Amino acid sequence: MFTNPTAEASQVLLHDLPRWFASNKRDLPMRGDDVSDWGTLVFEIMSQQTPVARVQPIWLEWMERWPTPGDLAEASSADIIVAWANLGYPSRALRLKNCAGTIVEKHGGQVPLTMKELTLLPGVGTYTASALLAFRHGIRVPVLDTNVRRVLVRFLDSREFPPHSTPSKAETQRADTLLPTDGRLAADVSLSLMEFGALVCTQLSPGCDTCIMRTRCAWAHAGFPKDEKRPTPQPYAGTDRQARGRIMKALRSAHFEGTEGLTKRRVLDAARLDGGDRYQPARVYRALLKEGMIIYNEDTKRVTLPR
Repeated sequence: MFTNPTAEASQVLLHDLPRWFASNKRDLPMRGDDVSDWGTLVFEIMSQQTPVARVQPIWLEWMERWPTPGDLAEASSADIIVAWANLGYPSRALRLKNCAGTIVEKHGGQVPLTMKELTLLPGVGTYTASALLAFRHGIRVPVLDTNVRRVLVRFLDSREFPPHSTPSKAETQRADTLLPTDGRLAADVSLSLMEFGALVCTQLSPGCDTCIMRTRCAWAHAGFPKDEKRPTPQPYAGTDRQARGRIMKALRSAHFEGTEGLTKRRVLDAARLDGGDRYQPARVYRALLKEGMIIYNEDTKRVTLPR
């Protein structure tokens, strides 16, 4: 299912693409040589399902406010959720707090640097661990995010999109075989693939006319065949996700303004959407309570962010 590169294709991936990256890479503060392991870990978790352009200003604020795991571990959950702002999926913010606490308790405040230890941290999966090890420390390990996977399956397999939502063992092994033996060079290749997928070989509007890889691209040679099961944008308007976001936004605003939460009625009113069903506000309210994203104070009869 996954095609190994020819000598010509390897030349493009290992030499041409890194040269392109050197001239076209974005100047992102998260890539600075002075960024700590903790800073990289925070960035990678923030950028899960969130565009880098939205992550960058929030990441800079977090690094100013909570530059070490110990700083974040001591922060209140409410302050962390408010600072998460518009990144979406705010449960990631609480997982980051739990991650920071684990680093402090089990690793003396230092981010561990083995795959096993990293993937045992809350909110850290194989991709996040691989990105930290490869990009910060030059450890030779495949880094397979959605951009890297898309570029490789188009270039080598003549597919529009990866066949599975997460990398299979075969896909990971193929990525490993094409990397140089030197860890730093391998990281450069992975970062080049990632940037190329973000800027040129994009999901819905790839820049094939100006693509430096086109002459060797299997997908281009096959006439750009469309996958039968193409990813479709997930609806947002009227969904439980939108209703949850409305509740969290209302409570973030209340916390920022210094008020002691909101009444349950106001919280439910915030979750009422055009097109939503009548049970939606109560449903998402109960779900957020169960997940620990919000709390209800029996004494004050107010709903607040967690402390």
